[in-house]
Amino acid sequence: MSADGAAPELTCSAKGCAAPAAVEVRWNNPKIHTPDRRKIWLACPDHRDHLQSFLSARGFWRETEPLGSADE
Repeated sequence: MSADGAAPELTCSAKGCAAPAAVEVRWNNPKIHTPDRRKIWLACPDHRDHLQSFLSARGFWRETEPLGSADE
């Protein structure tokens, strides 16, 4: 929470981007994470495809969901 009591705005995980996040790009590295483990990068609409492509090329991307839809 910020000093005024409002929740901080979540921003995109892309390097240098300060845009509000819209989706959770969920991934894991199968060499070091269990199959059910999910790491999360936040993405704005402009960087969603880029982050998914980066992770997919390495075999890490698992799913992309709307921001805040995690069951955790």
